[in-house]
Amino acid sequence: MTDDDVERFSRLLEEIRDTQRLQLERQTEALTIQREQLAMVQRQAERTERIQARAEEIQTRSAQLVSSARRLATVLVPVVVALIVYVSWLMFRR
Repeated sequence: MTDDDVERFSRLLEEIRDTQRLQLERQTEALTIQREQLAMVQRQAERTERIQARAEEIQTRSAQLVSSARRLATVLVPVVVALIVYVSWLMFRR
């Protein structure tokens, strides 16, 4: 090997090393971005779970309210009808 070949080989090795460094830097940046995205996805999943739990609570309370309203209506409707009949009877008996 001549000195020119050795110098060319040395430059080629330096170029390969520099390219590998650059590639490692880019991989590090990509990993950082991926970690940030993963953290964001995890936060969104946690938020979604909290929202889902809250929606289930609201739905349960709503079902309880509807059930209570139905029971109340079954009691109040006959009472109101009886009062209307009674008031009508009072008005028309004369």
